[in-house]
Amino acid sequence: MTSADPCFEGVYGSYTITAADREEVRRYRIALLVAGLAMSLGLLHWWRFGGTWAWIWVVPMATALGLALQWIHIYLRPLHRTLQLFWLLGCLGWSGLLLSAGPSTALLTLQDQPLWILAIGPLFAAMAGIGFKEFFCFQRPEAIGLTLLLPLGLMGRLVGLINIATASVLLSTAALLLVLLALRKFGMEAAADIGDKSVFAYLDGQLPTGTP
Repeated sequence: MTSADPCFEGVYGSYTITAADREEVRRYRIALLVAGLAMSLGLLHWWRFGGTWAWIWVVPMATALGLALQWIHIYLRPLHRTLQLFWLLGCLGWSGLLLSAGPSTALLTLQDQPLWILAIGPLFAAMAGIGFKEFFCFQRPEAIGLTLLLPLGLMGRLVGLINIATASVLLSTAALLLVLLALRKFGMEAAADIGDKSVFAYLDGQLPTGTP
């Protein structure tokens, strides 16, 4: 912390936004953007060239999403840990699909056997959770669109209410909304993403002592 760091008055005391905080926010926003772009390009690749190599886009998407969940600021740590658990379960589900069906036919297997959505779905549940957090904090319409379209596309396909084409449209729209969400965040002050750090301290059982 330096004397140039801005000071704010929070609910439970004063706090500062440090250079490390601002760097963390920058990384979070970049990770969101990469996740959205990877998902968008993966779905485009699948539609345009087939699924033989489209699975490769899952790697940057899952990696970026995991990093975003590392750098995200959520007051409730149990909720934060739950989203990270969903991410881990989803990564394990994708690994199981790739090992079971083989990389070149994994997406075809997912298309023909929708029950695999139960295995990979937690990864997208984590993504939808980020969308819900962003809508709760900033009321951005693209955030609630992301939150609603992901489960609608996946669960609708799982129970057979929609066909693969409709599911693809819903998921592609959700991916583009994530890109839009990430891009719009770059114009925001870092303090908006960080929130009231005194609340973090209070929930951690620490009494804020103010800014030295």
